[in-house]
Amino acid sequence: MGSEVYRMERDRARFRDIVRGKLRQDLRRYLSTSELLGRQGKKSISIPVPQIELPRFRYGDNKGKGVGQGSGEDGEPMDGEGQEGEGSGTAGDQEGRHILEVEVELAELAEMLGQELELPDIQPRGKKQLSAEGGRYTGLRTTGPQSLRHFRRTFRRALKRTIASGDWDPSQPRVIPIREDERYRARRTSPQPESSAVIFHMMDVSGSMGREQKDIVRIKAFWIDTWLRSQYQAIEIVYIVHDAVAKVVDHDAFFHLRESGGTKISSAYELCLKLIREKYRPENWNIYPFHYSDGDNWSARDTERCVNLLSDEILPRVNQFCYGQVKSAYGSGQFKKDLENVLAEDERLVTSAVNSREEIPDSIRSFLGKGR
Repeated sequence: MGSEVYRMERDRARFRDIVRGKLRQDLRRYLSTSELLGRQGKKSISIPVPQIELPRFRYGDNKGKGVGQGSGEDGEPMDGEGQEGEGSGTAGDQEGRHILEVEVELAELAEMLGQELELPDIQPRGKKQLSAEGGRYTGLRTTGPQSLRHFRRTFRRALKRTIASGDWDPSQPRVIPIREDERYRARRTSPQPESSAVIFHMMDVSGSMGREQKDIVRIKAFWIDTWLRSQYQAIEIVYIVHDAVAKVVDHDAFFHLRESGGTKISSAYELCLKLIREKYRPENWNIYPFHYSDGDNWSARDTERCVNLLSDEILPRVNQFCYGQVKSAYGSGQFKKDLENVLAEDERLVTSAVNSREEIPDSIRSFLGKGR
């Protein structure tokens, strides 16, 4: 029985390896679609893998009738073959295509992403000091379990008390600890550095950003978050939307909100800078702002304001600033050109243009490929 169970587990493990090989093979397709976005849990994601199923026997009734058996003359077609007309069967209740839902840890999915896009590990910059229990018992306390009783400290305390009270007899050296003498080992609480990161997702939600543009942004944001979560112990995500005015929203509003006003990109950058100054200081946090737009800004003066905010205030405080431009029927794409004309030499700024879904993987690689 034990060998059978072992063989079954071995076969299941081998099948899981086959499934993961299929995921790796099709990963680039998943990078360009929104197929996974509604299947994410806290630590894992459900991935549909088509045309893979566990092998099994299927039992039926042959009744001795197969090809080459039964009545009929040579050259006579079999029933239903080569004949026209309506079928006589009834509707079935089984699906025609088998799809296996596979639970994959997000950490493992991030590993696949890193291998597919050849992403380097990130070297954290900011350190957030968190109070955490140390690993060694270097402290003492007067209460605790007997398993942590410190014999030498307890005995020394009892000996000093016995001598001080005049009860010590060198001819009969006896030391009997009492309750006040007991000492127990204790772990000291000490601050431990923890690498923490904050992601700012900023998006233009003016009328020129349609459903397709937002879907591309949503796909990119999912994979960016998946990778950065694998690189840091703690991570926070802030969603900012803007047209002529910027505001912080939740996840759902970020991807579904649509306004009809104009576009003032500097409003988003000013809000991002305000949050960095007040809450996410660079000495404690690794900071990753991502901005998505179709490249239209309301005036050249506001674009100049954006460039000054980036060069003087934002870039010195962040690990990297990423601008992703999504092609739109109404967008000119001028903003990306303006950024590159002035800040092309600054490695902390990365720009990328996405004209179609097929370009999403390359855009993700350009954002995450520097290991900053």
